[in-house]
Amino acid sequence: MSDDALRPMARTRLYEQVVERLRSHVADGGLRAGDRLPPERELAQRLGVSRASVRQAIVVLEVQGLVEVRHGGGTYLVGDSLDAEPVERLMERRRRLPDVLEAREALETKLAELAAERRTEDDLTAIAAALDHMEREIAGGGHGVEGDRLFHAAVTAAAHSALLAEFMRSIAEQIAESRTESLRQPGRPARSLAQHRAIQEAIAAGRPGPAATAMRRHVRTVAKVRLLSWDPS
Repeated sequence: MSDDALRPMARTRLYEQVVERLRSHVADGGLRAGDRLPPERELAQRLGVSRASVRQAIVVLEVQGLVEVRHGGGTYLVGDSLDAEPVERLMERRRRLPDVLEAREALETKLAELAAERRTEDDLTAIAAALDHMEREIAGGGHGVEGDRLFHAAVTAAAHSALLAEFMRSIAEQIAESRTESLRQPGRPARSLAQHRAIQEAIAAGRPGPAATAMRRHVRTVAKVRLLSWDPS
């Protein structure tokens, strides 16, 4: 018998059970985006758990952008389901995210600076097309994830640095995680689009310093996510 077979058995945390019950409640009740969940006190009574466990479950759902907590106004569904990510995976992303954001700031700030120096008319066209795509996504009720990806890819291409582009490709999966995490923050898609426009303008004007500053400001905004303020303990 291998040692791995005798590893400690995982125990489901009580608040994870609450999350699963809430998911079933939303699915069975046919609740939709904008609908309100029962108050914490009622949920605790009906589930036979403490309000602290209910509160922990709500925080986990809020971190994932599945609910919006309006102080003094209750908890509301953001989408039509509560298909939550497993807590262990959420904790792993929380551990990894600061390093990813640090790398993004270092790489993308330099890429924006180089793009302002080296961009061609084709590069500017690609950047503008990416922002138009993002704007359409947001107008249609989306988060603008694909437009965001296209924009940063176009800036990377405009820098005409093969090695920096390779570095970006090497962490593409982690960047995608940080992109999704950021854009599901309330009000973030429109703010990111505005920051992208500022970066675009500096690159188009051939101003390396302002382009780098605008990109740094943008990536630091990306870093402001609910996940990093969550205390798993």
